[in-house]
Amino acid sequence: MRKVLIACGVVVCLGLICRIAVAQSVVHALTGTVSDIDPAGKTITVFLDGGSNDVFNDQTNSKARLSVDRKLIADATAVDAFKKKGAYVIVFYFGGRDTRTAVALRSLGTGPFVAAKGKVEKYERDHSITVADSSGAEHTFQITPDTVAEGGSGAVDGLKFEAQKGDQVRVVGTSANGSPIALFLSQN
Repeated sequence: MRKVLIACGVVVCLGLICRIAVAQSVVHALTGTVSDIDPAGKTITVFLDGGSNDVFNDQTNSKARLSVDRKLIADATAVDAFKKKGAYVIVFYFGGRDTRTAVALRSLGTGPFVAAKGKVEKYERDHSITVADSSGAEHTFQITPDTVAEGGSGAVDGLKFEAQKGDQVRVVGTSANGSPIALFLSQN
């Protein structure tokens, strides 16, 4: 009888722990141009930098628990409030390729934009990243508190981005006072 009571106690405790440990959706980021906004269907279509048109569901009123740096979302616009068709943006989303749900969008402005894809040649945490593209040309970008990064654990503040020499990355940036500034970093 004692063994049965102990087993029941363990089952009850595990049940309580499982209810408390609610899963959180990790928020990721990517860049592209908004090609369509459908308020009735609650979707937004983005032509991604990778060359595909992807449809994102609108996260408005979702009860999903999100794992994201709140500063990133605070500096962005909620999906249902975003109205700039044709804008170049960072899309914050969760879910898999077929079921992506947009959380917010951050307009990157009018440009001009520069991009570099290649191997990290030099990385100075909190300062800059130098990327060598496929032709061997090196591109150096300053990393600022406004830089957004996508790594293995989702979207993070650019100052928290981690890279090693030789890592494959993509950088989208702009120029401020003649100096290239990283707006978005992602590991490939």
